[in-house]
Amino acid sequence: MENPKLFISYSWSNPIHEQWVLDLATELRQSGVDVTLDKWDLKEGHDSVKFMEKMVNDPDIKKVVMVVDKVYASKANERAGGVGTETQIISKEVYENQEQDKFVAVIAEKDPSGKPYLPTYYKSRIYIDLSEPDSYAENFEILLRWIYDEPLHRRPELGTRPSFLEDSEGISLGTTAVLKRAVAAVKDNRPFSSGAIDEYFSIFSENLEKFRISDVEGAFDDAVIDNIERFIPYRNEAVSLFITIAQYGPEEENIIKLHRFFESLIPYMRIPHADWTDWRVDNFKFIVHELFLYAVSVLIKYERFEQANYLIQNQYYIDSAPHHGQTTMVEFSIFRESVSSLKERNQRLELQRLSLRSDLLKERSQSSGMNFSYIMQGDFVLFMRSEIEQEYFTWFPDTLLYACRYPKTFEIFARSISRSYFEKVKCLLNIRKSDDLRELMEAYKTGRRLPNWEYDSLNPEVLLGYEHLATKV
Repeated sequence: MENPKLFISYSWSNPIHEQWVLDLATELRQSGVDVTLDKWDLKEGHDSVKFMEKMVNDPDIKKVVMVVDKVYASKANERAGGVGTETQIISKEVYENQEQDKFVAVIAEKDPSGKPYLPTYYKSRIYIDLSEPDSYAENFEILLRWIYDEPLHRRPELGTRPSFLEDSEGISLGTTAVLKRAVAAVKDNRPFSSGAIDEYFSIFSENLEKFRISDVEGAFDDAVIDNIERFIPYRNEAVSLFITIAQYGPEEENIIKLHRFFESLIPYMRIPHADWTDWRVDNFKFIVHELFLYAVSVLIKYERFEQANYLIQNQYYIDSAPHHGQTTMVEFSIFRESVSSLKERNQRLELQRLSLRSDLLKERSQSSGMNFSYIMQGDFVLFMRSEIEQEYFTWFPDTLLYACRYPKTFEIFARSISRSYFEKVKCLLNIRKSDDLRELMEAYKTGRRLPNWEYDSLNPEVLLGYEHLATKV
């Protein structure tokens, strides 16, 4: 099936509304709809009136969306400006020549009483309401069904024929529309939520290849910084799904999907036969580490301790092993590897930071929807788990640079003063009783190595609240 072609008519009401329309157009493109938009297709020197006439009358344009807000409705009724010109063309076609299914109004704004703004000529027709965030995902599906001419009582197949649109920065995962459907499906406990999660993780994993760094001009560390900055919106998308699963869908099936998702990302961090000085995948090492850290931290924040333990306890399968014909199962520590280009950047630019990686993780957390203290808490759990199960630490807790000078007990361990709460939390450390930590705590006092940043080092005993664990009923 060919990608359906669609034209969007709207008013340049204000920059916020224009961005809203651009986001809608992008989501439609990511769902396989070939959108024509004046900002993309109307160039200097073009005749705007002929452009509008062609979009409405062109037989290849099967659908026309009118994004209606207060300004659009007013200009349409008064026949004012570009909207007025489009209205003269569209209204005639609506009344006289076209079938009922070529035009639809999409509501972007309502009046103070909650009624949609609509042009007079459209008052009696059915519209699609995208003005309410809570119902946006559901009604966006309705819009897609209309565009693809699928019956309303049947959910159309989504994501099978996407046409991903390169964003203004040149890289797009094409996951935005799929994410909204997955989040809505999990929240509403829809029967297709499992498939929606699979769809999102599959597209994310496959399209992460678009972020691969190649043909670098200038310093490689500049390219790494630029790359991971561009990734932030998609990091935030993934975090929003992690939070949704933790809150609404913590069933084992979904946690297994999360585990397999991270398994699928491991190959991005590795280059066959490369030595430790190879920086080509440093961006992926940072990205995947950050995603895994957030996934564990989110589950712990929402007290899904058994689910977080599943990601920590169960090994990860690597299909491409060091030797031909060999397969490998690896520990969670695979997700935290050194990013040498950041160390080089710190020296090259004389930034004088104790850890550029630590600083980046903290700075980037501000847009994530997660307080940095929860990220530090998750990082500490991963560090302690590696300490308990390994002779030397294999998980370097980058974020805990910020827990060195003024340490305080993390929330889940402060709450673990209660024996009943400790019984829930202890699986994260893979211990049976608090006294199982005594030997390790003593080893720290007698010289066992701890992560350090120049003169700053951790105090695990304080961060654990060790002396108070399980001491109250």
